[in-house]
Amino acid sequence: MTSTEDSNPSLELEEKRYEFSGHLLKISTFRGTYLGVSAFVWEPGLVLCRYFENENIDFTGKKVLELGSGTGIVGILAVLLGGDVTLTDKAYVLKQIEYNVVANIPTTSRHRSKVRALAWGNDQGNFSSDFDFILGSDIVYNPPHFPGLLQTLLHLCNTKTTVYMSSNLKAREGAVNFHEELLPKQFNSELIHTSGNNYIYKVTKKAPHDEH
Repeated sequence: MTSTEDSNPSLELEEKRYEFSGHLLKISTFRGTYLGVSAFVWEPGLVLCRYFENENIDFTGKKVLELGSGTGIVGILAVLLGGDVTLTDKAYVLKQIEYNVVANIPTTSRHRSKVRALAWGNDQGNFSSDFDFILGSDIVYNPPHFPGLLQTLLHLCNTKTTVYMSSNLKAREGAVNFHEELLPKQFNSELIHTSGNNYIYKVTKKAPHDEH
């Protein structure tokens, strides 16, 4: 990542280690102000990773997309659990994700990971709608982004897609409204796990005849 460091002389890498499902993850954050909230590993992501571990989730042979990957920790674990994973975020975050992909995914498995830009409400048309799983952790925190997020989810999902969303309902503006009012209009949503203020929902797209 020399080019990144050269273009951002104030960049500081901070590495923390986590272990899930027998995999040691070394996750670095680029602590430059230009990354904002993306330069942190947030608790909902760790809760989702622990859920995958506790439930023995296996993504082998499955096509997976992560929204708002940030550091990439959730998507990277999904690769290590066998998935063919596309990690997405805004373009300026991708170098951080790529750095962590290289640091954590063996070269023999790296062909099952892709890192691509996806701005909600704008770029979803560049992606297919045949994903088996969509992952999102701590992506529900800014109400002006909700329409674009919903538009993106509607495009990416088919009726067989399973979405795992992990959100901090009490600490994120609008999160309760999103999960209890906005999302259920077009998706079936089931609360499957809680840890403190963090809630994991299993979400599926409603079939046309199910929509009201």
